[in-house]
Amino acid sequence: MLQKTIIFTQNNTLPLKQVTLNTPFITLIVLDYGAIIQKLLVKDANGNMMNAVIGYDFPNDYKKDHVFKGACVGRYAGRISKGGFELDRETFLLHQEDGVHLHGGKEGFGKKYWTFEEVDYGDTPYVRLSYLSKHLEEGYPGNLKVTVTYRLENNKLHIIHKATTDRTTVVNLTNHSYFRLDDAPTIENYELQLNCSNYVVTDKKSLPTGEIAPVTDTQYDFTQPKTIKDTYLDTPYVIDKETNIAASLQSRLSKIGMKVITDQPGMVVYTPTDMPAICFETQNFPDAPNFSHFPSSILRPNEVYENRSQFIFDII
Repeated sequence: MLQKTIIFTQNNTLPLKQVTLNTPFITLIVLDYGAIIQKLLVKDANGNMMNAVIGYDFPNDYKKDHVFKGACVGRYAGRISKGGFELDRETFLLHQEDGVHLHGGKEGFGKKYWTFEEVDYGDTPYVRLSYLSKHLEEGYPGNLKVTVTYRLENNKLHIIHKATTDRTTVVNLTNHSYFRLDDAPTIENYELQLNCSNYVVTDKKSLPTGEIAPVTDTQYDFTQPKTIKDTYLDTPYVIDKETNIAASLQSRLSKIGMKVITDQPGMVVYTPTDMPAICFETQNFPDAPNFSHFPSSILRPNEVYENRSQFIFDII
């Protein structure tokens, strides 16, 4: 096991720190910049290690990334409409582009330097990072203290987000890893199942309309396992309440399968058109601050926000 922090520097910029954790089944590499998952190495059917997330080999390249590869996304993951939101009779304006506030703003949590608070290299190794988002950063109220913990347990990756605030605010955190289970140029032959009978309807700007609709007879229906083929998804799903297994994915090529388990009410599933990958963004619904019938995203002083998710890898 690697039991030290590696530091990278380039062009006299702030150094990036990197921590590596291992179990017999998984190797995880995490950066302090963006609390990014740089690599997640898992075993295929032949016992070879392959990287199950798309990223960069050189940590400093993440500073030029604009698609949140492996990053912790916040203060609010997903889209917010209307240029902001109203909270306790006060209006808070957020950075927007064409009427859309996305993934925390102009420079969200994925572009911040986090602090490595604790690293444990035991049988269930973990690393905990923290970040203080100050009052009115990106327009959000309250000083928000955030932690994200990445913990390995045999073939499982646990991701635990927590946050506290000194003033009423909204919060919605997620990890934005792009998962890839083989070396094929597309994911069209991946088999996907989503325990999501409903989805959040969105408009042309991918903003929620407020409607929750069944997936039946739509392209979004993966309630039974089927190949992804050419289906494009950038879809906020509502996870069925009778299960905490939100998604199952497998590659017949590598024989690697993965399951996504979460305590969150929703999950955005995203299949980018320019890379062979799929995102499972476990979170609250996008634009919840502007829809009172969505699950509340409000966090008040003396409360603790939590988002607990697991990513489990097996050989099928």
